[in-house]
Amino acid sequence: MTGIVGLGSVGEELLTLLYAAGHRIVAVDTDLDVLARVGRRLKALDDGRADAPEVVLTADHSLLRPAQAVVEAVPEDATAKARALRQVAEAVPPGTPLLTTTAGLPLLSLALASGRPEDLAGLRLFTPPAADGPVEPVRTPLTSEAAAEAADRLVAAAGLRPVAVGAGPAADATALVLGLLNGAVALYDEGYAAHHEIDTAMRLGCGLALGPLEMLDHIGLDTAHAALSELRRTTGDPLFAPAGLLTRMVAAERLGRKSGEGFYAYDETGARLAPADEPSAAAEARPVRLVGVVGSGTMACGIAESVATAGRPVVLVARTAGKAERARQSVDASLARAVHRGRRTEEQRDAALALLESTDDAGRLADCDLVIEAVAEDLDVKRRVFAELGARCAPGALLATTTSSLSVAACERAAGRPGDVVGIHFFNPAPLMRLVELVRTDTVRPQALATAEGFCRSLGKTPVTCPDRTGFIVNSLLFPYLGAAMTLLERRGAGAEETDAAVQQGFGYPMGPFTLLDTIGLDVSLAIQDRLFEHFGTPEHEPSPALRQLVAAGFLGRKNRRGLRTAGPRS
Repeated sequence: MTGIVGLGSVGEELLTLLYAAGHRIVAVDTDLDVLARVGRRLKALDDGRADAPEVVLTADHSLLRPAQAVVEAVPEDATAKARALRQVAEAVPPGTPLLTTTAGLPLLSLALASGRPEDLAGLRLFTPPAADGPVEPVRTPLTSEAAAEAADRLVAAAGLRPVAVGAGPAADATALVLGLLNGAVALYDEGYAAHHEIDTAMRLGCGLALGPLEMLDHIGLDTAHAALSELRRTTGDPLFAPAGLLTRMVAAERLGRKSGEGFYAYDETGARLAPADEPSAAAEARPVRLVGVVGSGTMACGIAESVATAGRPVVLVARTAGKAERARQSVDASLARAVHRGRRTEEQRDAALALLESTDDAGRLADCDLVIEAVAEDLDVKRRVFAELGARCAPGALLATTTSSLSVAACERAAGRPGDVVGIHFFNPAPLMRLVELVRTDTVRPQALATAEGFCRSLGKTPVTCPDRTGFIVNSLLFPYLGAAMTLLERRGAGAEETDAAVQQGFGYPMGPFTLLDTIGLDVSLAIQDRLFEHFGTPEHEPSPALRQLVAAGFLGRKNRRGLRTAGPRS
């Protein structure tokens, strides 16, 4: 029999995993409403299961006495955990392993506070446990072999995946991710984008398993609020002050999945409920028969490939005949790689190439229903392009910029086409990335926006809509997180490799912040942060001196094999 004390986000999920594995469980919580909720969820999961193991849900700690091991999973508060561990120690015989789920509190202090330091081991959980989710079994110098082995057995029984991260990197990774989550709450609170738009953008744009607001619901809003408050207290950094909406939701007991309501709503089993359908007031989209792409770089070629592989004719217009031919060759080579990797067939490659025209004749744009600008990320350059498009393109043609952080309205003014200019921010590599940030100006016509959205969906992309503002959704959340990571490097003992590993292994991110900086390019990252800081003027957007010095010294990341995690041969 296994005991669990505390049925919040961590305790309930651990109970569910052990229940599924057939463990008999005694689960203790002092909140009768919590016990009732967990009971209803277990009943819903049971569904008449004949071999369901015994589960005792109680407020009585004395019923823990027969347990072979007891897991303490109360909220991440040193005082609360110490009190819970002492109660457990009084209820079970000496030698019974005590396992605490602390994420960042000093394990030795908790062990001593329990009065049974030799019986205590730790389970460092970065997020609530899930099947094959990460956990780091930890011990103190006083932990007995029996307690350490009990921790390992429980990890295996629950189907968790043991990782080795370390206390320092784990704390750094947790602070970085909590800062990002807090920023997402603030972005939603100011009304910039809907909660599902923020989550979709970050999932698809950054490869996350859960969007930031989904993750907060999963962690528990009260748990995240307490952790942020503790970081604010210990670091003095105002960026960790919980967002106002987070505080209000905790006060209203909208705590996320565990309470049935947070940023999303949940049913009795804890499954997320689908939102109610709302009547659509979208304008009718205009037909897009021919697409123009202006530019010949990586993004222009990727967009042209995406359009052609979706079965649409596309004209790629470059500045010179040579650039136009090289752009076509680039698309051809990319399609050949897709065939080699099994993503396309030879027939699909041939069909796409037949739909692609590359030329230096800008006059071809006059026949296009939609023209996408994909030139250098320089506002003066984009203004010149849009001035030409405004003069050359047919009346009513939809014009779009692929900018990731510049003003769409400035492009609209240069074109002299109020209402017919949008931002369509493709992510790199455009043929593979599903996300498109669809940016609306204050003057955009509903039909133009509907046309752009329909076009993006026809390419197999997922558009998220947001107002015209520097950084849009992804960059405005991502770069403060990357900037905070850079600041870590100025602290003694912090390491890029260790922090990356902690973020990847602990939180399941596809890559850590330093690898991501190398991938984006340190120079590109600096340019984006400069624009964000120029627009917002807030500390979280200011580039770190270290990043500026790295770029000045020629460290650009993966592109020149000199970066934070990328090393080339010494010259």
